[in-house]
Amino acid sequence: MILIGISGSTKCDWQIIENGNLKESVSTSGINPFFHDENEIAETIQTIPLVSTQASDIEVVYIYSAGCGSKSRQAVVKRALAQAMPRAHHYVNHDIVASALATYEGVPSISCILGTGSNSCYFDGDIVRQETPCLDYILGDEGGGSYFGKKLLNAYLYKTLPPHLQKSFEETYQLTKNDILENVYMKPYANVYLASFMKFIETHKEDPYFVEMLTKGFSKFMDLYVTTFSNHRKVKTNFTGAISYIFQDILKEVAASKKISVGKIIKEPIDDLVSYHINKHYQKS
Repeated sequence: MILIGISGSTKCDWQIIENGNLKESVSTSGINPFFHDENEIAETIQTIPLVSTQASDIEVVYIYSAGCGSKSRQAVVKRALAQAMPRAHHYVNHDIVASALATYEGVPSISCILGTGSNSCYFDGDIVRQETPCLDYILGDEGGGSYFGKKLLNAYLYKTLPPHLQKSFEETYQLTKNDILENVYMKPYANVYLASFMKFIETHKEDPYFVEMLTKGFSKFMDLYVTTFSNHRKVKTNFTGAISYIFQDILKEVAASKKISVGKIIKEPIDDLVSYHINKHYQKS
């Protein structure tokens, strides 16, 4: 059996493949070695039913996770996998690589993530190359859920939201300033907390205030993460992640204004990634 997983900070999608066919599909909480240690990651993996009951039958694990951009962070996840599935071969890489593989159509392209966070790469079918570093939610994540959530909370606390949105936010969440500051500065997973407010923006996504916010945020993302590739007007730019999928109309308008050709937009790339690995694994076999 083969276990394949894609994880952002919020959610991890898993599929277990046996003889080229789907045996189990499940989602768990996200894993990110910036925020979770190896024991926490191992515990999350062990919540997958077939891992808890048939760990010894899993031969190969491919996991692509947020926070796995360095060898040291990948090592944290590898140790967790060794705890949960000691007999399997483990392959760990960054979630941007999963985005590249899931959207690849046989020609070079740019692949982007717009989910809780944001990132991009250029993939020619062989090498994944990045021009802009991923700085995560405090210094970066432009265009991602944590970025927009931060802007929304900032406007709410400063009372610069339009009155009708200020009132709606108060009625929806009933949060005090202390509640917000405690969740952002004192509790773990602040990036996930910030991104959770995208539900409010989605509810009001036709409102001119949020149309402008999203337009500016996506424009900033494109300038930092897409136009930095010298041939960005010659290849398609693909997107994975809920933010790109839910707000794709605005995203496409921003891309068109910068002469960027949008290719695939995939909310959950796990199926496409699994197809890639099935083809690769069983062709070799």
